[in-house]
Amino acid sequence: MADSTAHVTWSGSLLEGSGTIESVGSGVFSALPITWRARTGEEGGKTTPEELIAAAHASCFSMALSHGLAGDGTPPESLETSATVTFVPGTGITKVALTVRGSVPGLDEAGFVAAAEAAVENCPVSKALAAVPEITLDASLA
Repeated sequence: MADSTAHVTWSGSLLEGSGTIESVGSGVFSALPITWRARTGEEGGKTTPEELIAAAHASCFSMALSHGLAGDGTPPESLETSATVTFVPGTGITKVALTVRGSVPGLDEAGFVAAAEAAVENCPVSKALAAVPEITLDASLA
């Protein structure tokens, strides 16, 4: 079992306020500014919860896919994954779009797509995002 932690401070109202992701338990990053305006696309230079979810989902999915491929005897040479999380103010997260390109010797396109689909199902972050109305996958060999 492993616990992951983050510490955030926030000042002010939702619309006019701002915050900072002060630290994470691993110490690999700190002092990431956050605002509502960044979440709605009105302000750049700050991160958002959705951007962090996208990073978490892309990395978790890549790990799950790598594990599944290796377990099937076709470990990947490389995987390039991106995730786009769509946030609609007043509604929430409405979509996650995953895209993966892989270099996997000994595996055809259909096998890669099947492995990627299984990874979406087995990735712990995908499971945590089960309430998102739409999670799409675009998978192909490089």
